Amino acid sequence: METSNMNLWQLSPDALMKLMKEHQQKRAFVVTNPTSGELQASHPWLLQSIVEALQADTRDYQRHQGMFFEIGVKSDHLLGAFIHRTLRGQGAGGVRLWYYRHLEDYIRDGLRLSRGMGQKCALAGLWWGGGKGVIAQQEGRDYRDPTLRQAIYQDYGYFLSGLRGCYVTAEDAGTTPEDMAHIFSTTRHTTCIPPQFGGSGNPSILTAAGVVIAIEAALEYLGFGTLEGKTIVMQGVGNVSYYMIAELLKRQVANIIGSDINVAAIEKVKNKYLTAPLDLRVVERGDNSILKETCDVLVPNALGGILNANTIPAIQAKVVCGAANNQLENPKRDAKLFPKDTLYVPDFLANRMGIVNCANEQYGMVENDPFITSHLEREMPTGIYQRCLEIFQRARQSGRTPVEEAELFADELSLEPHPIWGNRGQFIIDLLVQSGWAANKLA
Repeated sequence: METSNMNLWQLSPDALMKLMKEHQQKRAFVVTNPTSGELQASHPWLLQSIVEALQADTRDYQRHQGMFFEIGVKSDHLLGAFIHRTLRGQGAGGVRLWYYRHLEDYIRDGLRLSRGMGQKCALAGLWWGGGKGVIAQQEGRDYRDPTLRQAIYQDYGYFLSGLRGCYVTAEDAGTTPEDMAHIFSTTRHTTCIPPQFGGSGNPSILTAAGVVIAIEAALEYLGFGTLEGKTIVMQGVGNVSYYMIAELLKRQVANIIGSDINVAAIEKVKNKYLTAPLDLRVVERGDNSILKETCDVLVPNALGGILNANTIPAIQAKVVCGAANNQLENPKRDAKLFPKDTLYVPDFLANRMGIVNCANEQYGMVENDPFITSHLEREMPTGIYQRCLEIFQRARQSGRTPVEEAELFADELSLEPHPIWGNRGQFIIDLLVQSGWAANKLA
């Protein structure tokens, strides 16, 4: 079979890497020509099926400026960087280490997450664009092995250095503060650097605080008062949830019902909050039954795509608001499926504090930084609370859903050029294409 006729879309990420190796290709890209809007592949004979799939897609591909792939020399893993729009600044967003059965899933995750990061930055008033890193896990590998993790993340740092700063990474699912230190050892194009190296460290504490502020805005808008006495249902009790539970208990919620596939995560929370009103359950992967629980607030804190045509009709909550990215499987379809008496808060509206915490750490670190903490203040016009109320009110006036209204507003803001650098990210991408970045061969 000719490689150009092979449908990579339904093969695994490892299949793409295998084909690249067979032709001694270390790097590959697909970019959108900024003038014609047409997709351009570094190796058409290899990537044509991906180009065709993107051309036919109306859900996740939104004229992204580029997606770049590289085989890690030390780790032998497929490394990816996805860039949506860089008018407000270079692409910014975390890098996740995750398992994907199909290359389609891998690419769609990068496309959706990078766009979401751009929307998040725009609504937060940050001068950054949308970017996301994705590293494909492989079956049979032990990702608890510190030597393997060091190799993977040092490779990712080298990858970023080669991209010349069109994408600046941060911490995301599957990535730890120690991993960020490994990235920092091989590139300068990263944030969420550990504090001992002058960075902002783990963003989970502030992310949790920001989502709770968004929940409070939603309850206020609906006329349901404060969080006191409310029942909270939480899918996922990992790093962000660990800190969010503390914020919710401070506000005297009645009880918190939570689930996770990770026994260790459950035990960590139980040991931290021994006397708290918690009902935590270990579930199998793919078990979304907790979404059906009757509650005041449903908090999706696991991975994305869990709110869809199958799960939304069963939701029994006044407010749905969580920290997970890309919660809606299909935003255009699923945003309209919520019951009339349920208010869904778009994830990119609520969970901005991770990027707020780390985005500008290159300008130096300040304790209780007012630039950061102002996003949590109720009276700040561009803060989480007021921005949520603004979107809810816009949606009521327009008849659109909060998701549609937030996307329209974010896309409008994302077209504002950076006041100093303009569209520097696109300039760098153009340079990578013109300079033969993808011609680099495996040794």
